[in-house]
Amino acid sequence: MELRNHPLMSYRGINSWPPVWTWRGGREHIRPRGEVGVLRDVFLSNVVPRSRIFLIMADNGEEYMGCVLCSDYTFSGQVYQLLKDHCGQTIAEIGSLDATGLV
Repeated sequence: MELRNHPLMSYRGINSWPPVWTWRGGREHIRPRGEVGVLRDVFLSNVVPRSRIFLIMADNGEEYMGCVLCSDYTFSGQVYQLLKDHCGQTIAEIGSLDATGLV
């Protein structure tokens, strides 16, 4: 099962993938949508419960931040590690990763 289709990739019944992207800086303020860009960094929220995963993505010289929310905290930690392991890959490639073994 692809990460993008995993049933736990949601929060309160709302799908979390792909994240909504918010502009962080660069030349132009453009609102990309969907599985675009390259994953640059990942941060797990310090606020308990640690259900938020923040992603930094670069696309066409611009930088964006997105947030993935997961209702299952064990799954959230596994997704965080999976994303950390795949920094430098495209968001589309990451969405296609096999997530069958998670939780």
